[in-house]
Order: sequence, then C-alpha cells, then structure tokens
Amino acid sequence: MKKIALFLLLLNSAFLFAQKEVSGVVKDKTGTPLPGVNVVEKGTSNGVSTDFEGGYKIKVKEGATLIFSYVGFATVEKSASGDKVDVYLDESGGQVLSDVVVTGSRSTKRTVVNSAVPIDVINVKDVTTQSGKIEINQLLQYVAPSFNANKQSGSDGADHVDPASLRGMGPDQTLVLINGKRRHQSSLINLFGTRGRGNTGTDLNAIPAASIKRIEILRDGASAQYGSDAIAGVINIITNDNVNELTGSVTYGVFNTHAKGDFLPGTPNTKGYRLDQDGNGNSYGKDQDFDGGSVRVAANYGVALGTKGGYINFTGEFLNKNKTLRPAYDFRKGFGDASMHGVNLFANLSIPIDDKTEFYAFGGSNFRDTDAYAFTRNDGERVVESVYPGGYTPRITSKINDNSVAAGIKTLSSGGWKFDLSNTFGKNKFQYDIKGTINASLEEKSPHEFDAGGHSLLQNTTNFDISKNYDSVLNGFNIAFGTEFRVEKFEIFAGEEGSYTTYDTNGQPITDPTTQSAPIDPVSGNPRPGSSQGFPGYSPANEVNESRTNFSLYADGELDVTNSFMVNAAVRFENYSDFGSTVNGKLASRLKLGDHFNLRGSVSTGFRAPSLAQIYYNLRFTNFNASGATEVLLAPNDSEITRAFGIGKLNEEKAVNASLGFTASFGDFTATVDGYYIKVKDRIVLTGYFDASSLNLGVSEAQFFANGVDTSTHGLDLVLSWKKAYDFGNFGATLVGNINDMKIDKVKNGNLDEATFFGKREKAFLLASAPDSKFGLNLTYSKSKFDAGLAFTRFSKVVLVDYADEDDVYNPRLVTDLTIGYQVTKSLKLSLGSNNLFNVYPTKQDEQGNTEAGGYWDAVQMGFSGAYYYARLGFNF
Repeated sequence: MKKIALFLLLLNSAFLFAQKEVSGVVKDKTGTPLPGVNVVEKGTSNGVSTDFEGGYKIKVKEGATLIFSYVGFATVEKSASGDKVDVYLDESGGQVLSDVVVTGSRSTKRTVVNSAVPIDVINVKDVTTQSGKIEINQLLQYVAPSFNANKQSGSDGADHVDPASLRGMGPDQTLVLINGKRRHQSSLINLFGTRGRGNTGTDLNAIPAASIKRIEILRDGASAQYGSDAIAGVINIITNDNVNELTGSVTYGVFNTHAKGDFLPGTPNTKGYRLDQDGNGNSYGKDQDFDGGSVRVAANYGVALGTKGGYINFTGEFLNKNKTLRPAYDFRKGFGDASMHGVNLFANLSIPIDDKTEFYAFGGSNFRDTDAYAFTRNDGERVVESVYPGGYTPRITSKINDNSVAAGIKTLSSGGWKFDLSNTFGKNKFQYDIKGTINASLEEKSPHEFDAGGHSLLQNTTNFDISKNYDSVLNGFNIAFGTEFRVEKFEIFAGEEGSYTTYDTNGQPITDPTTQSAPIDPVSGNPRPGSSQGFPGYSPANEVNESRTNFSLYADGELDVTNSFMVNAAVRFENYSDFGSTVNGKLASRLKLGDHFNLRGSVSTGFRAPSLAQIYYNLRFTNFNASGATEVLLAPNDSEITRAFGIGKLNEEKAVNASLGFTASFGDFTATVDGYYIKVKDRIVLTGYFDASSLNLGVSEAQFFANGVDTSTHGLDLVLSWKKAYDFGNFGATLVGNINDMKIDKVKNGNLDEATFFGKREKAFLLASAPDSKFGLNLTYSKSKFDAGLAFTRFSKVVLVDYADEDDVYNPRLVTDLTIGYQVTKSLKLSLGSNNLFNVYPTKQDEQGNTEAGGYWDAVQMGFSGAYYYARLGFNF
C-alpha cells in the first residue's frame, strides 16, 4: 500500500508541489450560507463550489488569490494567506453562470432552511466515510426521514434491483434527476410480494456513490414543476466537479450468519449455511460463520480543461458481493440476498465556450451480473430424479446494462436571461439467464441453463429552459419557463426455445395438444411441464415493442414580496400520445416569523402516467408456496383476456398534495418539521389471482394491472441537527424521523369480487410500503486524526398477510450502526465498523412456511441478513 501511495504521489507531484489547503464559509450579508458559489484560484482553472452549508475546501499554491463569484452577487477576490478564508458576498449586480441546481425551486438563491418546501441535502462524501453502506438505496434508507428501501428475496428481478419509496408512495411515484435532468427508469416491474408491488422504479444503485457530490431530496409533490412521477417528491443527484484530486476507497465486509431474533419457544438459534451445488446442480448445505463477503473499490479524479474553469471528472467503481443465505422452509432452500458483480463508470464534463456560455455533458455505464436462488423443486413432475436426485434449487441470474448520457449548452444573455438547451438519453436492459434448472418435458435431454430473454426501456428527453432573476421587482422575482419532449420505448425480447416451450415424448414442441402429449412423471402420474424451472422464458408471444411520446410546457415563478414573505407558483401542461393531456398546478409560500423561524407550506395537484411496462408487460409464471405450485398468467392491459375479466384501460394516477411546516435555526442548531397529506386517485396496482382454469390457456389463474384503489396518506417528517466545536473535539447530532399513516379509501373493483380483485393480502403489501414510522439518531465525533459515528434507527411494526390468509406481524426493531476512523497519513484513512452491530433480525414467523419469500422473514424493516462488519481504506491525493 505504501508503494501505491508513493506512486500516486509521484504522478501528482507537479500539482502538489508547494500547495496548501484553504477552507472557509461563504455567506450573504444577512449571514445566510450560500450554496453553489464558484471558488477559483485566480489565473488557473483550479476551482470548487460551496456545499449547501456554504463551506468549501480547495488546494492552492502559496500566495494564491481566490475569486468568489455567484449569480446575483458581486464578485470578490481574497488573498489565501491563511488556512481559513471566510467571505461575505453583497447582492449588487455581478452576474455569472450558476452551476448549482436547487430542487424544488428554480431560484438559485434558496437554502434548505428558507425554502418553501422540505428538502434534504445529503453530503454523500460525509455519509460514505461514516457508514458501511455501499449502495445508494441503503445510504438513503438510514439518513433520509421518509425514504425506505429493502433487499428482496424470491421476487425474480426484484432480487437484483432494490425497489425504494418516499413518503410511503410507490417506487414509480418519486422522480429522479441527475444534475437537474430526468433520469430513465428501470425496465423491471416489481411482482410478487415486493415493496412497490406492480410498480416500476429508478435504479439508484446504477449510479456510483463515488461520483456524487450531494443528493437533494424534495419531499413534496412536484408534478407541476417536473412532470409525471413526482407525486411523492424528487431526488436530484448532483455529481462531482472537483479537479486535480484523486479520492476513493477500498471496502471489504462480511455478514454474520448466526441468526438471532424471536424464535419460537424451544427453537434454538439457527446457524447460517452455504447452499452449494455439485456438477449436476444438486444442492447441499455447509455450515459457516460468515457469508455475503463484499469488496468495493471506488475512485474519482478530475482534470482541468482550459483556463476558464472547465473540467472533466471521472468515476470508476467495482463491486463484488457474494450471496447471503438464511433459514428458510423446505420449499425455499436458497433464501437470502443475491450475489452481484458490477462495474460502474461515470463522467461529468464542463467546457466554457466564453465567459457566458458553457457546454456540459455527463453520463455513465453500469453493468451488473447477479445471481439469486429461486424456489426449490423437491419432488413431483418438475423433478427428473436421474438428473437431480432429491430435487434442486434453480438460480435466476441476470445481466443488467444501464447506460445514460446528457449534453447541453447553457448561456447567459446580456439582459440577464439564462438559457439551457439539453438532451438526455438513457436505456436499461435486463437479460435473464436461468441456471441449475431443467425443462422437465425434455427429461434427461434437457440443458441445465437457458437464455430466458428479458426486457428493456429507452428514454430520450429534450429540454429547453429559460429563467431570469429580477432584483428590482419588490424584493426579488425569479421567473422560469420551458418545454420538454420525451420519447419512451419498452421492449420484451424472447429467450431460447427451451426456456418457454413444452415438448412431447419425441422431443418436439407441442403445437397440437390433441395429437401430442408431454412425458408423464412415473411417481406423480402427471405430465411434465415445459419451460425453464425457476423462471419461464419470454416466448415470441410475449414480445413487446411499444413506444410513446410526451410533450410538456411549464411556467414557474417565485416572488419575494418582502424580506419575510415569499410565494412560489407553478403550472405545467402535459400531453401523452397514448392517453391524452393533463394540467397541474402548485402554490407554495414561506413566511419569516423572525431571524430564526420560518413558516412554510404548499398545495399542489399531481399525476403519474401509467408506465409502458404496466400497460404491456405479460408473462406466464409459476407461483410457489407451502401448498405447492400454481401456473399463473399475467396478462397485458390491452389484451382481450384483460377486457373479458372486466379490467379497464389504464389511465393516469391523479394526486393532491398539501404540506405545512416550519424551520428554525439557532446558531449551531437547525430544525425542520413538516406535516403532509397526499391523496391519490386511480392508483395502479397488481390485482390478486382470478380463476382462469376454464379458459384453456394452460394456466390456473390470471392477474392484471388496474387503476384499482384510491389512497390517502397523512404524515410528519422531522429533521433536527446540531453541530458544535469544542477544544476537546467536534460533536454532531442529527435526529431524522417520519410518521406515516396510509389509508385505502376505496377499492375500484367494479362488478368483480373485491377479495379476489384486491383482497386482504394485496392491501397489506400496499400498506407495508408505508411503514408507520422510522426514526434515526446519528451521532458523530471528531478530534484531530480520529472520528467516530454511532447511529440508532428504529423501524416500526409491519404487518403482512401470508398465503394462509393470516397476519404475519413484524414487531418494531432498533438497529445500531458503529464506525471508527483514523487518519493514518495525510492521504490515507482507515475505518472499521458494523451495520446492525447487534445482529438484529425481523420477527420470525410461524412454522407453516406461508411467508411470501419462503424464509423465516419477509423483506421488511432492516432486512434479513443480520450484522455486517467492514473495513475501509480511504485515500485522497
């Protein structure tokens, strides 16, 4: 490691020679921190931007001069003679391009405590250096009050892409932006008992954490500002723009396999095991103390371009994670987290064309090769004993490719108008390969691995945005308007023939059931089923190639009526080629009740267009539980089968949002408390299973997507933060909390039986995505080369309904995370820690094996893998 450090130091010696680090805080004349201020070493392209607390750090040459510039403020030059340079900027006419995006307001002069709507700002570098979380979803789960995400097991594609939610809404009801530009969604639609059942979502884990400067989470309805999907709010990811600095880390961690929790009386704690397979794919277990070993290597480096502040910033990330396996029932011998091998690349570019015009581009490529166990085939017609004696556990593996690129030009006119023209392209492709499996109708002749096909989603978005700030209108007025044109394309592509076909006794595909028959299992006497076991492949009959376009216009105004009173209004028109038009509006306001206290609130309407996947997705699959296997057809919304059951055409979800809260700031202490109400009509859900045995479709049951329910949600978010520096060290404490109450107001089953259309079990899945509460207390301490973090997170009770129509109650849980760090050298830092230090698990369920995932626990609360121990070596050159 010393040799590597020495080598990197030599590579950077030309820049590092005779340098010093300068830090400070930039504020306006009222003492309010200013985010996004450009701080540049005069005469060079070396520069940084201030964070959301106005802070900055920059390495400069001895005797350097710093230039501080910000839109609407006079530019200031300061000598970097000391290690700390604080600056106050005056609002007096100087105008430059601002590179900061403030979610929730297109005015660049707002901060978190004086915004009209609740915004979380998460410094990713701070979070990643004080936590063992290695994926974005898990990071946000523990630092954002109303964000919830869980690892899944036994949910097909959802084992590989974690669904996440905000304020208890669906994964597809939160819009994700990168640097203010709309991010494409995953092509995966969540089925079975996952959080976000029936929803598509955005794969946040496809974005490397090392590429991110900060994450802004707008916890408020924003469809009037940003369009579809923003019912619950907006997550805006701001990427790194630093140059001449190599940062990164190497992290290794493992899970404790000794599962502890609420076991039944007389049942001993269960030790973990490893599920292996021999050359024939037979499964067997082996005791071990640790599993799920993971290695993550990440690096970020920026290069200055030209002398006017241009840059290109690169990020590379490699992740290798093994499976975890936990106690389960006989029909699910492979219950646990999937393994993952991934490479993540990202780049962020800015090239100033002149003093007022800039070309920018950013994008990335993510590849993941994942592997998860399906449900076990123990006996019966699905098991060919000569191939898999005693049964087998198939594996669903996937190859996920996620690519994106955005490019644009922004300029500032002589009249103060800012123009931004951009195009953003993104595509997610999900390919399934089923291993350790068999097509039972081929018996001994069957391959043990199949290409099962997959799906993809393409999105291309063109934006033209215009804005201007008028300092002379009352106390300031910002106007913004623009247009967006978006193209979306969804595809399902077929797998190889053996993954979806049933063969006759002569090994020929069955095309005429009256003259052809499948082989008979000698034990059960039943015909052997076709298709790859574990996940049946997509056939040509499942193939989809559908697209649509969307055109929108918006206007957004923000007026400071006085120094104390601000109002914001927005309106947006959207037209979709497949279902028509919608208009939505928003009104928000903030009132200063003193130097330290603000009252704020908003009301808005919103919508979410049905995804192309919800309209066109279709599949035949096998549903497993303790009672056995059932063949099910998930029919597309536009099919004759769907209409025959009385399910109507999908329409947009319609929402009303309201919030009321306050912010307070007293020296080292800040607080935000916000209550909210969200009513959603025509919410799209996945129905229960209807009897389809009489339709001669080769399946027993059918299910559909439908505008099935109306819901209303009341809740409260709070964030309390305190930081204080003493002679004996720096202390910090943050309390984040969310209280949430969702009600299903109406089930829109029409003439269909409600218990079948959206019964007790389906209702429980929906309500479980909105836990009653989550509270987290995060404590930090640092002194010289030492720092430590201690976090307590309390998850509320969750109730699901199992296959026996009985409640599975998961009692509240308290999880403790601990990390300790030491700066070994100026460039190297060692951290040790544990997530879920005390190895806490959800409540163990009964011995009947009726849980959705087939394990002792479902995918609830903190997950089911137990304690995670890690070591990380961070570097900064």
